[in-house]
Amino acid sequence: MAQDFSFDVVSKVSLQGVEDAINTALKEISTRFDFKGSPATIEFDKKTAEMTLVAESEGRLAALADLLKGRLIKRGVPLKNFSFEASQEAGGGLLRQKVKVTQGIPTEKCKTIAATIKASGKKATPSIQGDHLRVVSRSKDELQTVMTILRGQDYGLDLQFENYR
Repeated sequence: MAQDFSFDVVSKVSLQGVEDAINTALKEISTRFDFKGSPATIEFDKKTAEMTLVAESEGRLAALADLLKGRLIKRGVPLKNFSFEASQEAGGGLLRQKVKVTQGIPTEKCKTIAATIKASGKKATPSIQGDHLRVVSRSKDELQTVMTILRGQDYGLDLQFENYR
């Protein structure tokens, strides 16, 4: 019996990297001249993987978001997994913006990725397993080709390939 090879398609964000980027951004906010005396803050809830940016104006909120994005990029955290919502009034003349961190691949995106693999005509079988996708084939070359095809597509998430065996 021939041996099957497989890999998992996942989308993970290092929450520790996010937390480190937030701490670095907060430290920079405290020293920057344009944020002097401003109540600009970034709060992070690890349980829900959600951030809240608070600033006093749209301009400062945008600058805060840009600063955070820059710090995330320096930490190697993929920005594709962050969804910035519209700003809202927070009371006291402040604005609030929620940022959600996507962990794992949503089911509808898994179905789209599986359809892409099936449409490629490669002898690889995708299967959805919760928040990730497992691709199985008898040939390692087929799996390498599927990885190349998936890297060439944009699904709105940063895809990683794990457990290649």
